[in-house]
Amino acid sequence: MRISSLALASLLLIAGAASVLAAGSEADFKAAYAAAEAADNEAGQLRDQWTTTAAALAAAKQAAGAGDFDQAIALSKQAEALARASIFQAQREKEAWKNSEIH
Repeated sequence: MRISSLALASLLLIAGAASVLAAGSEADFKAAYAAAEAADNEAGQLRDQWTTTAAALAAAKQAAGAGDFDQAIALSKQAEALARASIFQAQREKEAWKNSEIH
């Protein structure tokens, strides 16, 4: 069964949003942001970083700077979900091209 990158990203976003129901602290933000950054770096190593991930990371940093750690955590988790979806896409495409070759 194939799962599109968009569907995977949506599932990860929903899961991430559900886990951010409690009030977040600066430490929670830093942990969430570090996880998102690590996933984005992994996507970069696969040469498949999405611009939407960079935008979500920037927005998370801006929200944290304004002291809105709940929003910053949510945006960090969104960025991580996007990065993980791009990783999934890169890995899928790495193998999928073989099926499209003319035999």
